[in-house]
Amino acid sequence: MNFDESLHLLVTQAIQEDVGEGDHSTLSCIPPGQQGKAILKIKEAGVLAGVAVAEKIFQQLEPGCRFKAFKQDGDPMLPGEIAFEIEATVHTILKGERLVLNCMQRMCGIATTTRTYTSKLKGYHTRLLDTRKTTPNFRLLEKEAVRIGGGINHRFGLYDMIMLKDNHIDYCGGIDKAIQKAYAYTLSLPHPLPIEVETRTTRDVQIVCATGKGKVFRIMLDNFTPDQIREALEIIGGAFETEASGGINLDTIEAYAATGVDFVSVGGLIHQSRSLDLSLKAALT
Repeated sequence: MNFDESLHLLVTQAIQEDVGEGDHSTLSCIPPGQQGKAILKIKEAGVLAGVAVAEKIFQQLEPGCRFKAFKQDGDPMLPGEIAFEIEATVHTILKGERLVLNCMQRMCGIATTTRTYTSKLKGYHTRLLDTRKTTPNFRLLEKEAVRIGGGINHRFGLYDMIMLKDNHIDYCGGIDKAIQKAYAYTLSLPHPLPIEVETRTTRDVQIVCATGKGKVFRIMLDNFTPDQIREALEIIGGAFETEASGGINLDTIEAYAATGVDFVSVGGLIHQSRSLDLSLKAALT
């Protein structure tokens, strides 16, 4: 599925989870056809994310609604600003309110964290990747928030890339055997998948360099120090893309970037970000 199809499914399931047999609070006091207007108020500074998602949510709930954006995804945001205005039936506004806020608050937090990290990489060759350390069934929007914040999405799931991590290697009986089997497997697929290999020592790196040419496209250097990264990069000699991973944070990311590694991956972009404060309020005239 593409992004829009995946989002449509996410919204359908989320609304069903929240509304169930009916929004009785709204049904009890608001006539079905009553029209209304609401505005999205920003209450905390950061990077705005999820405006386009909010529009798609309301359009899915009521195709004829009117959505007017005052700010765009990726814009800096400050308390007191208004991100968008929605005109629709009150039933639609109240049905979508919590889903829109939950999505946008989470996305703004992740985009803001990502922007903080990417600002540390200015002037360096190194680029920032996210990981699969995401909230179940919400990966689509968490990774979209990383993209909005200036990061690069790594694989979306187990289906779009082969990554031979430590457990795969140990269960298989070694790096060289895992690479050979994975390469043969991907050649049997209708569309071959790229292969990345995790390494834990410089000896692992040497093995990948010896057996992975023409098969592996990227070497992950897991829990290497910056000095160990430099040593590994000398061994690799530009023959493979390189990714530093494991415990990298805002205090250390520049030291890793200074090594010249191609990518750094940071799980904390998503799982350590906190939601930012927004509210959807009725605009009464």
